[in-house]
Amino acid sequence: MNETEKLLRKISKKEREQLLLIISSLDDASVRDSFRPLKLKGRDIYRIRSGKFRILYHFENNQAIVDSVRFRNEKTYRV
Repeated sequence: MNETEKLLRKISKKEREQLLLIISSLDDASVRDSFRPLKLKGRDIYRIRSGKFRILYHFENNQAIVDSVRFRNEKTYRV
């Protein structure tokens, strides 16, 4: 079980559904843009904020690949 799966098991059902909705819509550019993604400096990684969570992802062959889902803290953007 990876870090993202552990996090999704620990959080409330409402938060889990919200995060899964965002993750499932990352491939649709018009929906993804409504979440205001931001490219991290010096990397080809993007982030979306969702309350106290951050979704980090990148693109391979025009498909969004989720790198991690984390609580926002000082270690969030370290890969």
